[in-house]
Amino acid sequence: MMTHYVDIRLRPDPEFPANQLLNALFSKLHRALVQLQADDVGVSFPEFQAKRSLGECLRLHGSSEHLDSLMALSWLQGMRDHVDLGALLAVPADCQYRVVRRVQAQSSPERLRRRYIKRHGVTVEDAVSRLPDAISKELDLPFVYLRSQSTGQQFRLFVEHGDLINQPLTGKFSCYGLSAVATVPWF
Repeated sequence: MMTHYVDIRLRPDPEFPANQLLNALFSKLHRALVQLQADDVGVSFPEFQAKRSLGECLRLHGSSEHLDSLMALSWLQGMRDHVDLGALLAVPADCQYRVVRRVQAQSSPERLRRRYIKRHGVTVEDAVSRLPDAISKELDLPFVYLRSQSTGQQFRLFVEHGDLINQPLTGKFSCYGLSAVATVPWF
């Protein structure tokens, strides 16, 4: 149940741009959620601007117990000089709700073709005819840069804030604090 929240606000820093600090903060949060095996902590970005920026505030949503467990870990180590940590507060009673989800971009046509060839045993020519260059599309959503723990490669995690609704929807959250079905309070 999303009854409480904690805001983590980035401090202005002359050496690091806000988006770089947000990338580091989100990466640390992801590792903490993996460590806790948490599927009941959601995130939102209350200052997000569609197609532009996630803003400079990361809001964590959950029950007071689950947020206390998360905040008891030392996951903010190394970030304390760069953030202002808000208090654990109750969600306002008159809020609305929205889904905050990950949206994955289509891969490059070459990568999709290699995958198609491997899976279906077709020729390169067949793959090119079935998967033209036009299938690739860029997403016009704000994102954070993360580094894959398994491959070491950097990738963009695109975040979409869904439409506002009046009733909460339940479900599980990923180890990024995002869900395709569950809502977080929006205020």
